[in-house]
Amino acid sequence: MQDMNFEKAMERLEKITVELSREGITLEESLALYEEGVALAKICNRQLEDTERKIKTLQISADGEIEEKDFLQNN
Repeated sequence: MQDMNFEKAMERLEKITVELSREGITLEESLALYEEGVALAKICNRQLEDTERKIKTLQISADGEIEEKDFLQNN
């Protein structure tokens, strides 16, 4: 599961959401789906954080020069 890409993890999370809302689901099934969902959410969050660290933004400084800054420094 750790090597799952963001899109696949989100797709599975959506399916888990549907499964959790169906009638007749047992407590054991709910718990297993919840645990899987938490693990997938962590994977997605980690991938988003890694991507944010890679994003660069270009800004024009006060003296008119173009500067490259890390995305997270701007937020």
